[in-house]
Amino acid sequence: MGKLKRWKLSPIDVAAREKYGAYTKAREAMLKATHSKHAPWTLVDFNDQRRGRLTLIRDLLDRLPDTRVDPPALDLPPLGHPPDKEKFGEVKPIASFKD
Repeated sequence: MGKLKRWKLSPIDVAAREKYGAYTKAREAMLKATHSKHAPWTLVDFNDQRRGRLTLIRDLLDRLPDTRVDPPALDLPPLGHPPDKEKFGEVKPIASFKD
Protein backbone atom coordinates (compact mmCIF):
# COMPACT_ATOMS: atom_id res chain seq x y z
CA MET A 1 0.00 0.00 0.00
CA GLY A 2 1.30 3.49 -0.83
CA LYS A 3 2.24 6.13 1.70
CA LEU A 4 -0.55 8.13 3.26
CA LYS A 5 -0.35 11.85 2.72
CA ARG A 6 -0.17 13.88 5.92
CA TRP A 7 -1.84 17.26 5.44
CA LYS A 8 -0.55 20.26 7.38
CA LEU A 9 -3.75 21.84 8.62
CA SER A 10 -4.05 24.94 10.78
CA PRO A 11 -7.08 25.91 12.88
CA ILE A 12 -8.00 28.33 10.06
CA ASP A 13 -7.99 25.44 7.56
CA VAL A 14 -10.26 23.41 9.80
CA ALA A 15 -12.67 26.36 10.23
CA ALA A 16 -12.62 27.02 6.47
CA ARG A 17 -14.05 23.56 5.81
CA GLU A 18 -17.34 24.80 7.23
CA LYS A 19 -17.34 27.66 4.70
CA TYR A 20 -16.67 25.58 1.56
CA GLY A 21 -20.15 26.20 0.15
CA ALA A 22 -19.85 29.97 0.72
CA TYR A 23 -16.37 30.04 -0.86
CA THR A 24 -17.69 28.16 -3.90
CA LYS A 25 -20.64 30.55 -4.24
CA ALA A 26 -18.33 33.60 -3.95
CA ARG A 27 -15.91 32.14 -6.52
CA GLU A 28 -18.73 31.48 -8.98
CA ALA A 29 -20.09 35.02 -8.51
CA MET A 30 -16.61 36.49 -9.10
CA LEU A 31 -16.12 34.39 -12.24
CA LYS A 32 -19.57 35.36 -13.58
CA ALA A 33 -18.80 39.06 -13.01
CA THR A 34 -15.27 39.08 -14.41
CA HIS A 35 -14.97 36.29 -17.02
CA SER A 36 -15.12 37.68 -20.55
CA LYS A 37 -14.04 36.77 -24.06
CA HIS A 38 -11.45 39.57 -23.87
CA ALA A 39 -10.07 38.52 -20.46
CA PRO A 40 -11.11 34.93 -19.72
CA TRP A 41 -10.33 32.98 -16.57
CA THR A 42 -8.68 29.59 -16.89
CA LEU A 43 -9.37 27.14 -14.08
CA VAL A 44 -7.15 24.12 -13.52
CA ASP A 45 -7.94 21.26 -11.14
CA PHE A 46 -4.93 21.08 -8.81
CA ASN A 47 -6.20 18.33 -6.50
CA ASP A 48 -3.42 16.28 -8.10
CA GLN A 49 -0.43 18.68 -8.19
CA ARG A 50 1.55 16.83 -10.89
CA ARG A 51 -1.45 16.45 -13.20
CA GLY A 52 -2.45 20.07 -12.55
CA ARG A 53 0.99 21.35 -13.54
CA LEU A 54 1.03 19.23 -16.70
CA THR A 55 -2.50 20.37 -17.59
CA LEU A 56 -1.51 24.01 -17.13
CA ILE A 57 1.63 23.63 -19.29
CA ARG A 58 -0.33 21.76 -22.00
CA ASP A 59 -2.99 24.50 -22.06
CA LEU A 60 -0.33 27.21 -22.36
CA LEU A 61 1.47 25.40 -25.18
CA ASP A 62 -1.82 24.80 -27.01
CA ARG A 63 -2.53 28.55 -26.92
CA LEU A 64 0.78 29.55 -28.50
CA PRO A 65 0.59 30.14 -32.24
CA ASP A 66 2.54 27.90 -34.57
CA THR A 67 5.43 30.13 -35.57
CA ARG A 68 7.57 27.81 -37.64
CA VAL A 69 10.37 29.78 -39.22
CA ASP A 70 12.53 28.04 -41.78
CA PRO A 71 16.21 28.83 -41.19
CA PRO A 72 17.98 30.68 -43.97
CA ALA A 73 20.31 28.65 -46.17
CA LEU A 74 23.96 28.93 -45.12
CA ASP A 75 26.71 29.36 -47.67
CA LEU A 76 29.89 28.25 -45.89
CA PRO A 77 33.03 28.21 -47.99
CA PRO A 78 35.35 25.23 -47.46
CA LEU A 79 37.63 25.66 -44.42
CA GLY A 80 40.74 24.51 -46.30
CA HIS A 81 42.11 22.53 -43.32
CA PRO A 82 40.81 20.20 -40.60
CA PRO A 83 38.92 22.01 -37.84
CA ASP A 84 41.05 23.07 -34.87
CA LYS A 85 40.62 21.12 -31.63
CA GLU A 86 38.82 23.10 -28.94
CA LYS A 87 41.08 24.17 -26.05
CA PHE A 88 40.07 25.12 -22.51
CA GLY A 89 42.13 27.33 -20.20
CA GLU A 90 40.73 28.68 -16.95
CA VAL A 91 37.65 26.48 -16.67
CA LYS A 92 37.44 22.89 -17.86
CA PRO A 93 34.14 21.29 -18.94
CA ILE A 94 32.66 18.64 -16.68
CA ALA A 95 33.26 15.01 -17.62
CA SER A 96 31.06 13.65 -20.38
CA PHE A 97 28.19 11.40 -19.39
CA LYS A 98 29.03 7.70 -19.71
CA ASP A 99 26.31 5.12 -20.36
